[in-house]
Amino acid sequence: MYWDVLTVKPLPDYLLYVEIEDGRRGIFDVKPYLDRGIFRELRSENYFKQVGIVLGALTWPNEQDIAPETLVAELTPCEAMPE
Repeated sequence: MYWDVLTVKPLPDYLLYVEIEDGRRGIFDVKPYLDRGIFRELRSENYFKQVGIVLGALTWPNEQDIAPETLVAELTPCEAMPE
């Protein structure tokens, strides 16, 4: 699917830099999710940094995931990966 995530990099303050298959790049803010059910575990910085990609979606080891549709809808565009 053209919304599949190709690259993800965890950043400070619970932000993720992502690159999507359709060429979009941007920052996704995870903070609004940190008080919701299974996402509470992401408050641990070490765990948050374990983000990966499975079948085009952002995922963590204990089955938390951000669907590509949500990611695209809430992505703040940026030109390049922050240092």
